[in-house]
Amino acid sequence: MELTAEQRDRAAGVLLGTAAGDALGAGYEFTYPGPDAAIGMIGGGGFDWEPGEWTDDTSMAMAVARAAATAGNLHEESGLNAVAAEFVAWFDSGPKDIGNQTREVLRWRSPTGREMQMRAHDLTGLTAGNGSLMRTAPVALAYLDDPENCGKAAKVVSSLTHYDMQAMQACKLWTLGIRHAVLHGTYDGVREALSMVDAGFWEPLLDKAETGSPADFPKNGWVVHALQTAWWAITHTDTLPAALELAVRAGGDTDTTAAIAGGLLGARWGAAAVPPEWRELLHGYPGCRADDLVALANRIVDR
Repeated sequence: MELTAEQRDRAAGVLLGTAAGDALGAGYEFTYPGPDAAIGMIGGGGFDWEPGEWTDDTSMAMAVARAAATAGNLHEESGLNAVAAEFVAWFDSGPKDIGNQTREVLRWRSPTGREMQMRAHDLTGLTAGNGSLMRTAPVALAYLDDPENCGKAAKVVSSLTHYDMQAMQACKLWTLGIRHAVLHGTYDGVREALSMVDAGFWEPLLDKAETGSPADFPKNGWVVHALQTAWWAITHTDTLPAALELAVRAGGDTDTTAAIAGGLLGARWGAAAVPPEWRELLHGYPGCRADDLVALANRIVDR
């Protein structure tokens, strides 16, 4: 698909925005910064992140993106196998942090996407964590010309570790919103995607995020509240940096909610909107920096 210069910048912003939000929130995870607290890429936190280092959120997004760049067809068996292999490779690298639900699936080191899905399907208890939504952004880049399979791919990539209807629909909704933002430079795609999910469930939640406050959706380790937190931050500011800082100020799972917001923000505002001082600091698995994120995004859209 031929992209304009502006669309290409927005495509590059998807991964860059994800990583910027992730690294910004990493030092504040499970805290609640006050309105006067300075927000920066300070590192630290519970896993002693380096300043600008991204967490498992972006590392898993990178795994999805690498599979998209090589296989492309993430909604099909071969594409899911590629994602599964990337997930196992990341797991075997000994990451500092990995979500409990994701660990329960990846510890089996499933050789195929189908087997990994089965492991996720068999999990019991609370299975609608935010761990698939945090990594869904790059799926959109592989399907800029194909909204139907974009939604399908978001759902099945989620199902590799989060075989839960709320998680899968959240990924579908958000990924379609990102796709639209890359192409058109607006957030309208999120509302438009309601026609492809359970609108009766999701529409009131988006409304609440726009009119409420983080106190209305405090359990943002849950995929529903994570999406609401990200949407709240996006719709209450008008720049990428301000929205990411607001996502961090919401508290709780700050790296993840800011990473989720960052994917859509980057798709809307583009790579150029990420402050140079943030971009200079960004780094993480698998030995990459900001320019590598941009190059990987370009590989996906040029495939």
